Amino acid sequence: MYESYFNLTSKPFELVPNPDFLFLSKAHRRARIYLDYGINERAGFILLTGEVGSGKTTLIRDLIKKQRPGVVLSKVFNTNVSFDQLLAMVNDDFHLEVAGKDRITLMRDLNDFLIQQYALGNRPTLIIDEAQNLTAGLLEDIRMLSNLETDDAKLLQIILVGQPELRTTLSQPGLLQLRQRISINCHISPLTREEVEEYVLHRLEVAGNRQAVTFLPESLDIIYRFSRGIPRLVNIICDFLMLSAFAEEVRVLDDVITKDVIGDLDFENQFWESGPPAVSLVPQVHSDPPLETGEQKRILEMLQGISARLDSLEKESSLFHETSLQDLGDKFTTMGNAFRLYAGETDAVVSDLRDRLGKIADSRLSNNIPEQDHESLLQRGQQVLMAALRGKK
Repeated sequence: MYESYFNLTSKPFELVPNPDFLFLSKAHRRARIYLDYGINERAGFILLTGEVGSGKTTLIRDLIKKQRPGVVLSKVFNTNVSFDQLLAMVNDDFHLEVAGKDRITLMRDLNDFLIQQYALGNRPTLIIDEAQNLTAGLLEDIRMLSNLETDDAKLLQIILVGQPELRTTLSQPGLLQLRQRISINCHISPLTREEVEEYVLHRLEVAGNRQAVTFLPESLDIIYRFSRGIPRLVNIICDFLMLSAFAEEVRVLDDVITKDVIGDLDFENQFWESGPPAVSLVPQVHSDPPLETGEQKRILEMLQGISARLDSLEKESSLFHETSLQDLGDKFTTMGNAFRLYAGETDAVVSDLRDRLGKIADSRLSNNIPEQDHESLLQRGQQVLMAALRGKK
């Protein structure tokens, strides 16, 4: 409706998951790399999750559109089915006859097909979208498909795509074996504020005119706040903003127009169960004036200085404790060695004096030395012993 007015070749913010409009945020780029790696390496199970409207299906359609050499795809988008129905859909996608066949026959046909594809060097891949609707029992049945393998490779790649509830289902104790077989695990997080701005401009560019309209920073703040970085919700808001700009014949979208659109959509009630504050509170987005570039730089430098000083103190403290403990340990070792040496020498002196006193006692008995003389000799022996001990200190 408004494409010609803005010199666009197509609508930039349609809700269909068109891979031509795929925006690779940090999370989306990582997810696509994981998918590529998992398929190329025959990783077995791959798990991809994300909130409603986060771009999971767009990623999958981008994967399908690429038509990779050697990759044979089967897609399942209806998950409210039994395992027999799912198996029939998989075989039908692989161009196998399914009419009138029971589960055993369908499994045998699938196994024969996978072995044939493996011999040809192909990589059959099953994509199950909306997998959060699968029951625990059906997920366990799907796990059995991963038992179709050779000694060194999986015959079938399985990609489970779903909302975060899928992870809750997979956490059940009965699905432990399935969890252990998931080799690639990725979650698509919402866009950041900066990514929302890049996303909007990217879609305008793909639609034919990056400068079709100007989104002021305060408008983008509100879009991010109410969409929470979910691409589908960004599309809904921006599509209505484009329509409003067309109706009012303006090419600059500010916070006033954006708040009006948010109010018309009744966004927090329509798209969130418990959501952002009401439109009347939106002006608080800029209640604090933005910092000037110089002030931002000074604050950043101050924070960096504090962080560096804390790191330095932590290292100095760690080094001090290590050095102190090492010194204390060395002192204990020296004291221990000295004590053992002193004790050994003392034992030798005592042993020698004991022998001498014994000889003196034997001499008294043999020579009939009087008792008092004998006690005098013992006292002298003790004095000698004490003197010897003092000499060793």
